[in-house]
Amino acid sequence: MSHTRIALVTGANQGVGFQLAKELVASGVTVLVGSRNAERGDEAATRIGQGAVPIHIDVTDLASIAAAAERIRCEFGRLDLLVNNAGISHARPGKLTMADYVGTSAASVVSINEVRAIWDTNVFGVLAVYQAMLPLLRLSSDARIVNVSSGVGSLNANADPAFPYRTIYAPGYAASKTALNGMTLAMMIELEGSGIKVNLVSPGFTSTNLNNYEGTDTLEEGSREVVRVALLGPDGPTGTFTGKDGRTIPW
Repeated sequence: MSHTRIALVTGANQGVGFQLAKELVASGVTVLVGSRNAERGDEAATRIGQGAVPIHIDVTDLASIAAAAERIRCEFGRLDLLVNNAGISHARPGKLTMADYVGTSAASVVSINEVRAIWDTNVFGVLAVYQAMLPLLRLSSDARIVNVSSGVGSLNANADPAFPYRTIYAPGYAASKTALNGMTLAMMIELEGSGIKVNLVSPGFTSTNLNNYEGTDTLEEGSREVVRVALLGPDGPTGTFTGKDGRTIPW
């Protein structure tokens, strides 16, 4: 199979990022499997097989991001697809149940340092990667950016008392996704008319390390919309925020 399209997926050594990388490769895309832990990235790329190329990138480290961009420029000459998938739900060592997380994440008690750490990855890390990779995306004839967010970050949804996830809205993970949505809108506005398309996707409540594997959707189910949007062709839409089954999510 010919791998002609070049994609970078951050946080691709596990979870939704890994599933996406695997399915993109199966569709003929050369995928740079981004991982902040180089060894885990190597292992993930080996598991995926031909078409998967491990690349070290820590989205909280500007030097690491710059080195990844330079490597892509030297080895591939451009970037066609950027998927900002890397994210964390908390910054505490070890596993944390959803119940424990909710009980210690409310605005009145959450650690300010933890909020900063979450936002450093989920918000500022995405912006930093965008800035570094944009010159490479501009060299593509069909460039697309996909930012992996969450429906729990929707201000519109959380303003409704009937929204089922409203009680878990807090300054850490959920609010970081609200901020990511804002960053994405800024990218969409900046790139209007440039030919570079930007889409926002929520995998939904997928069973991953992010939620201590308490999610209700399988990895394949949760990744389906991310895969669909990442594989959109040049005639595909831009400026969308979608979730499971392609439904539109309110901002």
